[in-house]
Amino acid sequence: MPTRSYNTRPNIIEVICHDLGQHVGCLGAPIETPNIDALAGDGVLFGNYCCTAAQCSPSRGSIMTGRYPHNNGLVGLAHIGWQIGANEVTLPMYLNRAGYHTRLIGHQHEHAEAPRLGYQTIEQVPYDARSVAAALDAFLHGDAQDSQPFFASCGITEPHRPYEREGYDRDDADALEVLPYLPDRPGIREDLAGLHGLIWRLDEALGTMLEALDDSGLADDTVFIFTTDHGIAMPRAKGTCYDPGIMTVLALRWPGRFDGGRVQDELLTNCDLLPTLLDLAGAEVPPQVEGRSFLELLDEEDYEPRDDVFAEMTWHDQYNPMRAIRTNRYKYIRNFGWRPLVYMPADIYVAPAGEEMKEDFYNEVRPAEELYDLRADPLEQNNIIDDPAYEDVAWQLRTRVYNWMDETNDPLLYGDYPPTKEQRERIEERPMDNGVPHV
Repeated sequence: MPTRSYNTRPNIIEVICHDLGQHVGCLGAPIETPNIDALAGDGVLFGNYCCTAAQCSPSRGSIMTGRYPHNNGLVGLAHIGWQIGANEVTLPMYLNRAGYHTRLIGHQHEHAEAPRLGYQTIEQVPYDARSVAAALDAFLHGDAQDSQPFFASCGITEPHRPYEREGYDRDDADALEVLPYLPDRPGIREDLAGLHGLIWRLDEALGTMLEALDDSGLADDTVFIFTTDHGIAMPRAKGTCYDPGIMTVLALRWPGRFDGGRVQDELLTNCDLLPTLLDLAGAEVPPQVEGRSFLELLDEEDYEPRDDVFAEMTWHDQYNPMRAIRTNRYKYIRNFGWRPLVYMPADIYVAPAGEEMKEDFYNEVRPAEELYDLRADPLEQNNIIDDPAYEDVAWQLRTRVYNWMDETNDPLLYGDYPPTKEQRERIEERPMDNGVPHV
């Protein structure tokens, strides 16, 4: 049988949703997501894919630049005033240079002014899943039929809060399976019931997109990517460096090349996606990119796995500075300044699940350091930072985090990371309070 000749510059469709984490059926979550599962079953699914920050803009900024938030400048939410640095080069800019047509369909949360991200075309469509899916369908049967390779980023707001939305189904709060890292309480069940309805709508839209791609005749020459920015908007997930916050879904399909339903467990960071896509596009990966291409892993060739990935938070709706390292076995978190035991972003704090957890999380100050043995304690419930048996591990990981901060000139090494006057005004104008003092 002759070897297939691949398009050396495939089309690329990236579907990115909000606040999903790994809450999908194919990664073991107690929810039915048949279309996401089918994509994983046809392509390659990554089981240890981490974001750089468990919050929207900074994580997406790392996908956009291949760099960690404190290096690319996007250390807080774009709508509050944080921005990718003026000298940073984004994924659309790189692909423009490589001869791609770049298009944004729907939502982005990396810049207050979307045109500054470098897309050649921006489709102003509603950000809900069905509208974005319909717009992608129209594009695939229209302009995408030109011979020029394209990159289309499809941004979907679901399943971002609020979880109570008209026109969406809800799960049965009494029958669903609760999260293993949280107690079984009515408010948590109530929020999960709404979350599941939004995920079902997202899954439906993904099925529409995949069907449109297949019907367009472009599937064989297109890499289809599905991912999210960070973990679900529940306590001890979004806004933290625990695994439910930083572990995210990533599934890719390219028929005949990235297929077969493989599951890869190598440790990756979402900084790695940009250099991988540049490799696929035949574009040079510049030295300032901090991610590492995993194209060899996709192609089942020799690949040197990562020993670790880093995660961070600086600003969200409040100041929440922390830095972390995750290896295959351990998680080390360095917390800076006074914060509650577990920080909850405002949209979680005021929700039923947040109400259930306030007394658990906001009557105690978090420790300066946290260490978890993920093999013995995968839910990260037992902080072993003071356990003599782990003294050497703590020292090694503490040193690796400090060295990383030092090598990248992290501003947290020099004290607090203050907002600009404009950012402070926007923070203080926000109507919701999450119980954390302004800094």
